[in-house]
Amino acid sequence: MHFGIFGVGDIARDPMSGRTPSEHERIKALLEYAKLAEDVGLDVFAIGEHHNTPFIPSSPTTLLGYIAARTERILLSTSTTLITTNDPVKIAEDYATLQHVSEGRVDLMMGRGNTGPVYPWFGKDIRDGIPLAVENYALLRRLWREDVVDWEGKFRTPLQSFTATPRPLDGIPPFVWHASIRSPEIAEQAAYYGDGFFHNNLFWPKEHIQRLVGLYRSRFEHYGHGRADEAIVGLAAHIFVRKNSQDAMREFRTYFDNSAAYGHGPSLEDTMEQTAVVVGSPQQVIDRVLAYREHAVGDYQRQLFNVDGIGVPRKTVLQQIEMLGDIVPVLRKEFAVGRPAHVPEPPTHETLRTAARARDARPQEDGR
Repeated sequence: MHFGIFGVGDIARDPMSGRTPSEHERIKALLEYAKLAEDVGLDVFAIGEHHNTPFIPSSPTTLLGYIAARTERILLSTSTTLITTNDPVKIAEDYATLQHVSEGRVDLMMGRGNTGPVYPWFGKDIRDGIPLAVENYALLRRLWREDVVDWEGKFRTPLQSFTATPRPLDGIPPFVWHASIRSPEIAEQAAYYGDGFFHNNLFWPKEHIQRLVGLYRSRFEHYGHGRADEAIVGLAAHIFVRKNSQDAMREFRTYFDNSAAYGHGPSLEDTMEQTAVVVGSPQQVIDRVLAYREHAVGDYQRQLFNVDGIGVPRKTVLQQIEMLGDIVPVLRKEFAVGRPAHVPEPPTHETLRTAARARDARPQEDGR
């Protein structure tokens, strides 16, 4: 089980102080969060990709490359990489390069993006979101797995005898998670390839998560990748934690009520009841996260926490990461209880390389 933090890099006014950080301050803070996440023992740091205000991570590989040079162990990921508006050739090259820079400490989460104006900025139409995701990812997989690619599709110019460089580290492409909050087509895509499926469940009730993750698991088994409970699943949660729940609720409510994402809608209490927004004491966070295994999706492989954004200041975010350093060891222990032996651990470069070597070492059948 991997635990980590993710963010989307939004710039928002702190309703407590009335101050809005600059782009420079937000970028530098993200780098600091990643380093502290490793220092307190977390497994994953993930940052999103956005090309519109008020967001700053338009170049996640640049941020992650810097973080790779400042860290030694933590896995670097995205939340998300836009498979629709990016050229698959550029994704193949950028993330293979990041693999080499980080010594294999990288995977990525593919997403469509739901901001309509961004699509035409990159010459695309949001109405083609699903077909773009399907076609572009099919090409990306070939670029990482074939040394020479001839290809023709609907949404980009053809490729003739093309080789993406550099080649993936050790010949092993980065592991891919397909992220969706509402699209069964993306769950189907993840299952078809045997990739991971990440449900960013911050705004959805557990019944919705059960349906979409259940679809992915059943189709994963249908396509012959293993049993349904061997499918690779990730979930999100937005947490705010203090030593006691009263302080957590009182402090977070101001950020929640003034947030562009949460404010002016259901109350904090109703949102917590229905979604993966968790505000309270460390034990309350532990109990809520464990409940998703018990009552929603079963054993899964990745849990990411959003502790950043919506105006929460740098000092408070650092405190949240430090508290996660105390919470996560308890979660590790609890998630290990009753976990069936056949349920896989989260993929890493090392586990994928070991599996590839084992496949290569198998005796070939006569005539093959």
